[in-house]
Amino acid sequence: MKSKFQIIKNFKIFGIISCILCIVGIVSLIALPFGKNFFNLSIDFAGGTEMEFNMHAAVTPDMKGEIADLFKEATGVDGTVVEAGSGVNQQAIIRSTSIDTDKRSAVIEAMKAKFNLTDDDLYNNEDVSASVGNDLKTAAFISAILAAILMMIYIAIRFEFTSGLAAVVCLLHDLFVMLSFYVIFQVQMDQNFIAAALTILGYSINASIIVFDRVRENLRVARKEPFEDVAERSVWQTMGRTINTTVTTLLTVGMVFILGVPSLRNFTLPLIIGIVSGAYSSIFLSASLWGKFRKIFRRRHA
Repeated sequence: MKSKFQIIKNFKIFGIISCILCIVGIVSLIALPFGKNFFNLSIDFAGGTEMEFNMHAAVTPDMKGEIADLFKEATGVDGTVVEAGSGVNQQAIIRSTSIDTDKRSAVIEAMKAKFNLTDDDLYNNEDVSASVGNDLKTAAFISAILAAILMMIYIAIRFEFTSGLAAVVCLLHDLFVMLSFYVIFQVQMDQNFIAAALTILGYSINASIIVFDRVRENLRVARKEPFEDVAERSVWQTMGRTINTTVTTLLTVGMVFILGVPSLRNFTLPLIIGIVSGAYSSIFLSASLWGKFRKIFRRRHA
């Protein structure tokens, strides 16, 4: 197939781009066991206390300072104050190291007195131990590994082992791109990230399978044609479907991100990054990786 731009032959370009996009996430993940954390972990992972109040007004920097001082006076602990929401219904979120129930009650009473709040204005009041956060991280890691292994087995049975290996590499690519985004922009990582990451694993693998299926169909009628040419033609044949599916999904998820509440935004943000990364890997990486792995394994068995 003759096209203006050869995707398979220019795999090195896309591979370099992918390495650049993934390097921050990979390094940050490797650094965790050595006590270096570059992620902005929420209390879901790091442990601690989080309290959220409806302030009925825009949370200004001065108001943040007042709340931080009030929290320090009531608990003796430094707290970080951030705002969430938009318009007249602004929320102030206080995060700190773990504090007991009595101290949290003191903060609530102080906030009610100073800012004329009611019990209904307390949106969140939770304390998560570090052990719970560690258990959550372990469960997320195991879930991702099991999902990747099972997907590789499925694709290896349906196609061949090398295509399953290529699909898993694409999955890891998408996850590392998401992690890099979170580190670079210091987006808070909470339990919504786990749900979004597992969702992206399923979404991304589906996009890759569509490409692989077309490659298999074309190989049946062009057995004497080089694999690279068949893969190139297959990628272009499925590209329109991949782009249309991606754009349609992004429109839906994007509207939820724009119009949704903060908790939904925390879920849809990694979805958006993962969807874009999944489309990129299925178009520019999946078929090329399959071809590379086929050459490597055939050379070893020759």
